[in-house]
Amino acid sequence: MKPWTGEVRHFLDSHVEPGVFDPEAVAILLAAFDAAWQSIKASGPSFTDKQKELVRATLATYIIEQARRGELDQRRLSEGAVLHLAQSNLRRPTRGWK
Repeated sequence: MKPWTGEVRHFLDSHVEPGVFDPEAVAILLAAFDAAWQSIKASGPSFTDKQKELVRATLATYIIEQARRGELDQRRLSEGAVLHLAQSNLRRPTRGWK
């Protein structure tokens, strides 16, 4: 298991009521998060531990919110999460992340 997959599962467990998503949906959410996180990492940013935590929480929150609205397409969830993160970064000064 990838280290952040456990983090996402923990995030799901602590932010989503039990039984909201069936096991197949959870697998889609985890895969969407994995793809989004890999995309972010591939772009080459250097994050502090706190920034990594904030980025992962932002991605996970977006994916969960969209899934609650019925979106369960892994690609759309992943790409939407990355876009959401990019747009939120445009509204928030980078130095505020430290």
